[in-house]
Amino acid sequence: TRIFSEMGVTKIRLTGGEPLMRKDLYLLVEKIARIERIKDLALTTNGFFLAEQAVSLFKAGLRRINISLDSLDPAKFNLMTRRDYYGKVWQGIETVESLGIRPIKLNVVLIRGINDDEITNFARLARTKSYAVRFIEFMPIGSDDGWTIEKVVPGNEVIRIMEQHVGRKLVPIEYHGSQPADRYQFEDGIGEIGFISSVSEPFCDHCNRVRITSDGKLRTCLFSLVESDLKSLLRGEASDDDIKERIISAVW
Repeated sequence: TRIFSEMGVTKIRLTGGEPLMRKDLYLLVEKIARIERIKDLALTTNGFFLAEQAVSLFKAGLRRINISLDSLDPAKFNLMTRRDYYGKVWQGIETVESLGIRPIKLNVVLIRGINDDEITNFARLARTKSYAVRFIEFMPIGSDDGWTIEKVVPGNEVIRIMEQHVGRKLVPIEYHGSQPADRYQFEDGIGEIGFISSVSEPFCDHCNRVRITSDGKLRTCLFSLVESDLKSLLRGEASDDDIKERIISAVW
């Protein structure tokens, strides 16, 4: 992270897998937060362990959080996640809200025929609460995820359904630039609604993100089949400049 920060990176997101499986994650947050050039440190989580770790994460320097919440119906949520922890996730959301962590982003992967009937409920949540509800198009991540193009619910369809059933117009706040989401707000709303339309409106040409995997590989795209090994350099005799050269080569 320090080396990346010297090359212009100012934002770090801890994601997974599930990062809160690591009980001492707050120690990593604390170390990253102390790096002078890092201005934005965020976490993406499924929320299961959030309530019990939120205070230590906040004290360590975490100020933004994304929580996966694919349904507002407990039975459907448990079916989609194969876990019975809807109540625990909401406990975590309420805990971080009480700490003043903002924004709290709720990530919703819409799948036609599964949870697309909840679009209006999510819209009302973002209209009445200070959450940023973000609809993420269903992407073909793995061979066993059951993905077909028919299951994708495009962002423009979601907007039409929302305005039709809520009776309020969505006002644009920001169209995606280097960040992937188009952001909106209801004309009388408190929170936000975002759309990450990576299938129907790919944004690869202006994406500015890279990933480091849990085993120390640099991956320039979630879908990339090519990785660059940074761990072996870090644990070997490589200098910071050697590592920077490897990063630059991979990105080019």
